[in-house]
Amino acid sequence: MSIRRELLDDLEQRRAKLQLGGGESAHAKRRERGMLSARERLDAVFDESTFQEWGMHVDHACHDFGMEQKSMSCDGVVTGVGRVDGRPVAAYSQDGTVGGGALGQRHAKKLCDIMDYAIEGGMPVVGVNDSGGARIQEGVESLSGYGQVFHRNVMLSGCVPQIGVIAGNCAGGAAYSPALMDFLVMTRENANMFICGPQVIKASTGVECTMDEIGSAAANASISGNVHFVADNDQQAMQIVKELLSYLPANNISNPPHAPTDGICLDPDESMNDILPEDPKGTMNMYDVIHRVVDPGCFLEVHRDFARNIIVGFSRVDGIVAGIIANQPNVKAGTLDIDASDKGARFIRFCNAFNIPLLTFVDVPGFLPGVAQEQGGIIRHGAKMLFAYSSATVPKITIITRKAYGGSYLAMCSRDLRADMVFAWPTAEIAVMGAEGAVNVLYRKELADAEDKTEIRAQLINEYRERFASPYMAASHGLITDVIQPAQTRCVLSLALRNTLTKSETRPPKKHGLIPL
Repeated sequence: MSIRRELLDDLEQRRAKLQLGGGESAHAKRRERGMLSARERLDAVFDESTFQEWGMHVDHACHDFGMEQKSMSCDGVVTGVGRVDGRPVAAYSQDGTVGGGALGQRHAKKLCDIMDYAIEGGMPVVGVNDSGGARIQEGVESLSGYGQVFHRNVMLSGCVPQIGVIAGNCAGGAAYSPALMDFLVMTRENANMFICGPQVIKASTGVECTMDEIGSAAANASISGNVHFVADNDQQAMQIVKELLSYLPANNISNPPHAPTDGICLDPDESMNDILPEDPKGTMNMYDVIHRVVDPGCFLEVHRDFARNIIVGFSRVDGIVAGIIANQPNVKAGTLDIDASDKGARFIRFCNAFNIPLLTFVDVPGFLPGVAQEQGGIIRHGAKMLFAYSSATVPKITIITRKAYGGSYLAMCSRDLRADMVFAWPTAEIAVMGAEGAVNVLYRKELADAEDKTEIRAQLINEYRERFASPYMAASHGLITDVIQPAQTRCVLSLALRNTLTKSETRPPKKHGLIPL
């Protein structure tokens, strides 16, 4: 006996109404601003027709303030599971047209259900945030809902990748769930993320500010460092999510999606030898090195606009996925400061959690000097780099291109922090400090007594550099795997990656280490 036609028609009418969210007029206004709907955002990331929605018929649970007479489609959030490049991914997308996307009890339950499923199924989570925050009408129930979501974010951390998209309002407590995720993508227009808005700040402190100063994509990406990627629009934001997922494993017990090429090209890249400036003090653009080492078009930079004196991102070298950390001599001479240390350490720990090998390119003269850095805790922040590299058990391969001085040399994954292989260019200088500074300390009396201080000083600097800062000195002590030509860098790294993929390293049993936060 077939299902009665009227029941099927009723189902389709219900689904059509629910899929409209806050109504066509609300969506039309958002389209005028260049915004996609909650479902369109998910459609942009998932393979066609693979998304299975969860909880379409869920409605709110509020019976006060006249809410009992209103219906809220899907309780303001679309959740489900789909496939991205054939791999399962759990997702939610808050609907700003339904009650401003505010979170209530059942809205939170839908988020928690999909996150629980993600950790049980071992799959990434993508969350599109477009919410005014806690639903005031539901009071403490909405706060409880946020607490449950935050707890899930922490439970998923390090088990499955979590990617957040800020594509609308993300205010107050709503900002903390994205903050607990691994990567955030934010649209340049139509989105903001902050804890206290301009009016609250003025009322509390008397300081006037604009939303652009505290909550815009530019502020979050370049000043506070809360956001990792900035997109021009919703469509590009979801494409960034897809590209990011292409480098990541599904979970912490899976390998990244390596696609090793059939062969390795061992021919030297002679253009690499031309990257080095003739003047040892001249600046070098580390992007030129990275783009010649990785496969064409296979470098996804993370945190591009924040702490630009260090570069981090995902890459492939002859099909092998790797995380890259590199000093950028073009910015602050490549020194490590508070923000660069935080940026580098966070990226290292993510790669280690998800079995992604680390490639480190070193050109670092030291930690950034200054009163603000010392008072801001450069010791504590710099120690995060030491902790992150030391605790990482994934393959770690280091290339020292030029300067590698003092504690910053150690902090950029030296052999002593258990790098598996350390290669140096002939131009590498590995020492406690630069030759000029060392000579000033070691030969203070001789220089004071010399008649021709300039000539004597230049001679002493050259002698010190040859004897103590040469890569061959470090190599003679077994601290360098090999000294190589810059032209050999790509093939050397490709071989080293393949030779270390089977690495297995255990650490002393403990609950967890205590990184200097």
